[in-house]
Amino acid sequence: MSKLWYDTFAGRDWNLGIPVGNGRLGAMIIGDAHQTVLKLNEDSLWYGTKIDRVNQDALENLPEVRKMIFEGRIPDAERLMTETFSGIPNSCRTYSFLGDMTIRYEGVGENCVFFERELDLETAVYESQRNFDDCVIRESVFADRATNMIVIRAASENGKKFSATIDLARHIFYDSGFHDGRNIYAMGKMIGEDYSFCAGMTAFSDAEEPVVTSRRIRVEDVSEVCVLFTAVTSFYEKDPLSYVRSSLGFGSSPYEALRNAHIRDYREQFDRTRLVLPEEASLASFPTDERLSRFDRENPDNGLLVTYFDYGRYLLISSSQPGSLPANLQGVWNPHMDPPWGSKYTININLQMNYWPAESLGLSECSVPLFDLLKRMHIDGLKTARDMYGCRGCVAHHNTDMWGDTAPQDEWIPGTYWVMGMAWLCTHVWTHYRYTGDKAFLADMYQIVKDSVLFFHDFCVEHNGFATIIPSVSPENTYILPDGTRGCACYNSTMDVEILRDLLTQYLAMSEIVGEDDEHFIEATKKLLAQLPPIAIGRYGQICEWAEDYDEAEPGHRHISHLYGLFPSSQISVDETPELAEAAKVTLRRRLAGGGGHTGWSRAWILCMFARLRDAESCYDNLASLLSRSTLPNLLDNHPPFQIDGNFGGIAAYGEMLLQSNGGKVVLLPALPKEWPEGSVNGLRAPGGASYRLTWKDGRLTEAEVTGTTGDYECIVVYNGREVPVHAAKGQKVAIQI
Repeated sequence: MSKLWYDTFAGRDWNLGIPVGNGRLGAMIIGDAHQTVLKLNEDSLWYGTKIDRVNQDALENLPEVRKMIFEGRIPDAERLMTETFSGIPNSCRTYSFLGDMTIRYEGVGENCVFFERELDLETAVYESQRNFDDCVIRESVFADRATNMIVIRAASENGKKFSATIDLARHIFYDSGFHDGRNIYAMGKMIGEDYSFCAGMTAFSDAEEPVVTSRRIRVEDVSEVCVLFTAVTSFYEKDPLSYVRSSLGFGSSPYEALRNAHIRDYREQFDRTRLVLPEEASLASFPTDERLSRFDRENPDNGLLVTYFDYGRYLLISSSQPGSLPANLQGVWNPHMDPPWGSKYTININLQMNYWPAESLGLSECSVPLFDLLKRMHIDGLKTARDMYGCRGCVAHHNTDMWGDTAPQDEWIPGTYWVMGMAWLCTHVWTHYRYTGDKAFLADMYQIVKDSVLFFHDFCVEHNGFATIIPSVSPENTYILPDGTRGCACYNSTMDVEILRDLLTQYLAMSEIVGEDDEHFIEATKKLLAQLPPIAIGRYGQICEWAEDYDEAEPGHRHISHLYGLFPSSQISVDETPELAEAAKVTLRRRLAGGGGHTGWSRAWILCMFARLRDAESCYDNLASLLSRSTLPNLLDNHPPFQIDGNFGGIAAYGEMLLQSNGGKVVLLPALPKEWPEGSVNGLRAPGGASYRLTWKDGRLTEAEVTGTTGDYECIVVYNGREVPVHAAKGQKVAIQI
């Protein structure tokens, strides 16, 4: 059984809590001997409604900014950009915290002589046990997707009676709280007259009717109580109160029926992929936090690594589902009214990283909220492109919010004035199509991708014979000019060119499938693609980060933006571009020597890159570092503070270590570390529509099977230098003889 478990209280420490979620609702469970606290979130509770932040001075100053950059007057250009390009206000909307539910147990005795809590990753159910002097209370919590409720049940195991009060704490933006004799409601409005929300809870017990007031619910002398909680905003429902009142009516359903339906729904997604590694059985007796604290290169723990893999999939399932918003910087778990970085969508890597594992690990539908957001961004991005840059098409910068804001965020030169956010997100459209073969989806998203391409038709200028993106930055790094001047603004940073190359290439492939009939636009796109500069190798043998071979101000910078071409792209590969692959390896070694990988998400990205380079031992080293240095006791990623992208980037790397696909070929076990001498994996997906099952022993593949998932699947499978053609019809299982 894959699970997190602890024999200590979380107390008030959020980093010790256990998360549950259903995509739209989230709760972090903490507490002590006599109380359980749920830190509650609803994914559409953002501070404020949609606003237009475009700086009207940008367009007239764009030519002067470009002139200054080309002339090397970087401080002047950056000063002018700060004054005329920055959004007004300079931040888009931020995510917010809903409140606390506190369950206090009374009449159970003073002393808690035993405590244990766990999260079963195979059922998505949290359970705890408290042994008091004269009462044993078992508690269960799960977040049900079908009913959009968090369900809490507490029952005495030995038939002893207990009492409990259940509070729903309200914060400053709540306007009212009341009850109807059965349910408690809390309502409020965020900024914007039409943007309101409602939260509600109810309770059922095996004794007399609960006592309900506007502040709390109290049950007396019960052996069991079940609490239901839900919340919604007017982003989803026109009348939040009516929705909450109706949802709480599901309380008439028996608890076991709700639990069983929840588990069936969850397992339909979770069971699609399964990883098995050799484990030391004795380690299972240690709580998860103790296993994490002892784990490092010299103290391996494959059982913990499997748990981490399963936990990452659990987190994605729990924070991103069709009908929800995408997982933000904290997934759907944020305890702050003013969270770090606004708990927004940072789109110069962090949101993209959240969805790296979705396709390869069989959770394609978890990507749907990302594409829904892209549709909202498209609307705003058309206006931003026109008003800021005088361009057709659409553009987005390095942050967005649930409303799809596309104007520059902050006044920070290394990140703010970057025009590739929409372009990078559009590459996920092609990735989703490659795995699903869904032509209707491709047609639905086609105009968004085309408009992103159209923006660069207008935005790019010719310089030194190349199509040139200006202004540009390499997120979020700083270069040093020969005279010692430090700068960020530039033209044609390597990452920007790599992203644009993918966007144009993928658009041209889409156009053939969808049937684009504008031949002039197709030819213009091909010409723009041909004019992009190649990836360059610098004087140290590294991939150049900028158009010029500048030194970096921070050799160990957390971003490794210029290796986008290695991962998630495949412009740099061991097989097709070995010289660039070697330069990418030099780049990684230099970053790490300078202290790189010091944030959790950065370490996860490095791990993915070493997997692409098929460097198995570096993969294991960085995986060990990710867990031992950048993972909290509850196994959430630590930036610091908590940021969920490292969890998702980390499990994406597992998939890359065990199966890679590039250019119509699928490579099996390309980066299998010696610490995994035997094992199996089932359910890894490959582009073209296939699911793979692999088994290995003594470090060598012993069994391989492919199943077609979307239609006739054809590819070349590669293992240990040998190539075998494979064909599988939809639903057909084919053993691979290799």
